[in-house]
Amino acid sequence: MTNYIIRRLLQSVVVLLIVTFMLFFTMRLLPGDPILMYMTMRDVEGATQAEVDALKKEFGLDKPMLVQYVKWVSDAVRGDLGKSILNRSSVGAELKRRIPITFYLGFLSLLVSIILSIPAGIISAMRRGSWMDSVATTLANLGMTVPIFWLGILLIYVFGLYFRWLPVQGYTSPFANLWLSVKQTIMPVLCLAIFSIASGMRQTRSSMLEVIQQDYIRTAWAKGLKERVIIMRHALKNALIPVVTLTGMTVRYVFGGAVLIETVFNIPGMGRLTVDGIMSQDYPVVQGSVLVIAITVLLANLIVDLSYGWLDPRIRYE
Repeated sequence: MTNYIIRRLLQSVVVLLIVTFMLFFTMRLLPGDPILMYMTMRDVEGATQAEVDALKKEFGLDKPMLVQYVKWVSDAVRGDLGKSILNRSSVGAELKRRIPITFYLGFLSLLVSIILSIPAGIISAMRRGSWMDSVATTLANLGMTVPIFWLGILLIYVFGLYFRWLPVQGYTSPFANLWLSVKQTIMPVLCLAIFSIASGMRQTRSSMLEVIQQDYIRTAWAKGLKERVIIMRHALKNALIPVVTLTGMTVRYVFGGAVLIETVFNIPGMGRLTVDGIMSQDYPVVQGSVLVIAITVLLANLIVDLSYGWLDPRIRYE
């Protein structure tokens, strides 16, 4: 187990370096100049080349790109993600304020998807061909195809503007005002969870249908065990292995969806910060945000891999 974890951590480091390399140089390939955009934001007109060069030197953009990359990676290892070009604030401090918001919404969406998708998939598999199976499968197919930004706009119109049941934007910490926080997070969490619910339900149904046809399940039925005992004690653990894998993969979808959802609902999270950074070509902000997302996804994949041994004792890490 220890050797396996060490190997996976080393692989994660390699993947992270590849991500940082692609991110760094892709941002530099975008058209435009962040320094000129910074000066425009400050309403500076007719700036001399000397002033532009001074600003580039201040933000370290006067050095060769490879030197800039090495400096950024070395600083990031020490916990320094740089300084925002747009407002000269610390990227690390800004992320520290916004990460809990995105992680809170992401955790709630994953929790909702697990609570709804697994029972729905089990019921659909055990009642295959029934009206419940048909309804669940149809809703799952719709959930996998609906664009989340369109769903967000639709929910805003129906529940926010027409019925006026829910606020259409903003975020409030649950520690500040729990009821307002719940109302503000219902629509964003639903938008983030819709794909995970649909895909999780389909995967659970497929896995359960495969497991319940195994010989040991037939033996359990022949022994006269109750359906609940057969599902919970014998079938579910083996059926959950591909579901857990899919859940780990949806982590990246949640963070990718947060970029859209936080923009639609005007939530001051990490996704919104990333969008603002891209629009203003604020290199340090985008690089810091994507780096945090990449680390989170890699850790989620590692946790998923380690959970296989608990779900199926036959799995050995060698």
